Amino acid sequence: MIPNIGLCSQSLRNRRVFSRAVKVLHTPWTRQTGLPAASRGIHVDSPPTIPTLTTSYAHGTSSTTLLHYTVGETLQRAVERWPDREAMAFLEQGVRKTFAEFQQDVDKASAGLLALGLTKGDRLGMWGPNTYEWIVFQFATAKAGIILVSVNPAYQLQEAEYALRKVGCKAIVCHSQFKTQKYCDMLRQICPEIESSSPGGIKSARLPDLRSVIVLDSLQPGMFHFDDVMQAGSSQYVQQLQDLQKKLSCDDPINIQFTSGTTGAPKGATLSHFNIVNNAYTVGKRVGYTWRPHTRVCLPVPLYHCFGSVGGGMCMAVHGISLVFPSAGYDGKANLAAMESERCTFVYGTPTMYVDMINQPDLAKHDLSSVHTGIMAGSPCPPEVVKQVISVMGIKGITIGYGTTENSPVTFCANPGDNMERKSETVGFIMDHLEAKIVNPTTGQMLPLGEMGEIMIRGYCVMLGYWADQDKTNECITESGWYKTGDIGSMDAYGYCKIDGRIKDMIIRGGENIYPAEIEQFLHTHPKIKEAQVSSDSETISLAAEQHVVVFLSISHFKIPRYVLFVTSYPLTITGKIQKHKLRTEAEKLLGLEKGK
Repeated sequence: MIPNIGLCSQSLRNRRVFSRAVKVLHTPWTRQTGLPAASRGIHVDSPPTIPTLTTSYAHGTSSTTLLHYTVGETLQRAVERWPDREAMAFLEQGVRKTFAEFQQDVDKASAGLLALGLTKGDRLGMWGPNTYEWIVFQFATAKAGIILVSVNPAYQLQEAEYALRKVGCKAIVCHSQFKTQKYCDMLRQICPEIESSSPGGIKSARLPDLRSVIVLDSLQPGMFHFDDVMQAGSSQYVQQLQDLQKKLSCDDPINIQFTSGTTGAPKGATLSHFNIVNNAYTVGKRVGYTWRPHTRVCLPVPLYHCFGSVGGGMCMAVHGISLVFPSAGYDGKANLAAMESERCTFVYGTPTMYVDMINQPDLAKHDLSSVHTGIMAGSPCPPEVVKQVISVMGIKGITIGYGTTENSPVTFCANPGDNMERKSETVGFIMDHLEAKIVNPTTGQMLPLGEMGEIMIRGYCVMLGYWADQDKTNECITESGWYKTGDIGSMDAYGYCKIDGRIKDMIIRGGENIYPAEIEQFLHTHPKIKEAQVSSDSETISLAAEQHVVVFLSISHFKIPRYVLFVTSYPLTITGKIQKHKLRTEAEKLLGLEKGK
């Protein structure tokens, strides 16, 4: 166990559950007024067809068991099964690797990291866009027992310093520069000692744990080059790597993913092998990777995010799918070209990415007939966007996934064969081996079916905790293991879930609760509106639409916003999420509503 992780490992959790169970044996038995088992569980091997639930609680039962493999073992099994199958193609770099070739590079990088002095439990920060080296280090760190820290490639100086210091990174991997991001320059500003250090010998006042920086694209003073790492793993370290495999556990922490931090400092959600291997397994099972002949996924979502690293990298290792990376940074035109030229059968994206692809001027010129299915996730998915993906792009099997970084990430997902209403209006049904319930956010009481409340999740997917932040961990994970998502939703008798927004975004007007997502979804039905966002503080709509559009809000009078603004674009995160806090600030400036004025 690592002492500064917010929660203990899965095995220790189980001991706590066992001790509570022993206490129960010593108390007098009384009849419980709970629900019969038949009304709680939903068998999720196929879409639920019988309305068995009687309250807002669902347990996803399955005919398959959870996997107890490390990330390295998962890749080894894939190599043994599909050695010559193409594992990935990075089109912008011109890199293609089979599973066997990929594992060779992973083993070299893993032994090289040991040669640099990194040991099991050390943290390595990966800071950059979608490149081949990113996914190499994702698997190389896991095989060496090193914890990969996924650093947002858009982080600026202060954000990067905070994240790297918070988790105590011993090494950082980055490009010297990508677009306007000058990674090495920022590191030199944080750690001026790098210039006079020898590679591997950094001693920094502001990042005291940092020893090594590995640069992927150029030679830099005081830093290793990627080739140095790939060549450093002599036979001594290869043997050390082999011996280390016996000491790794699937319950070990293996990845730290930083939350967005829009309401405070980013928190480091710490995930285990067990978390991410099983989430990749169950997601792939839900969307058909277990039975489709050979899936080729167009993957424009960033690897630093769970959507890319688990839905992409881990699904590749677990299910043997092939990944196609159109570009290092998001490029809608490149996505369409990649889907056509690579004959992709599947595509990932956030709602904003799909909106961008739908509105590409040359969309009709591309042959997307090979693309049958896709996943839309990462932020609320407006029903009209889902319908357009089906009608305009022809992706009839599009599914919506829902989850959080803290849940590894997917907890609800639709089935590609679901009807249009379920595809567009819900986020699907509970994933295998997970529990979900809808509760009153104030009292914690479970709610009747159809009533809106906070979504809570329990099961294998719940993170180990926030790194070095026990208080924040305790705030969101209850003593009984339930994770509080902070999302408002409702559940029907079949176990399908609807998302209505975030608790923090809720507007109270005249005693009525208003959820911005409901108004946004209504606005998306207008053909001239590409995107719509409702800001809670100033009760403002921002529309990406033509100025002359007149919107008729046929909704309750108390839900009609006070202000309407027309915009041509939105501030976005690198994952394609709209940054509401920045949008709110811009709206307040435009309307003269800045605080203090």
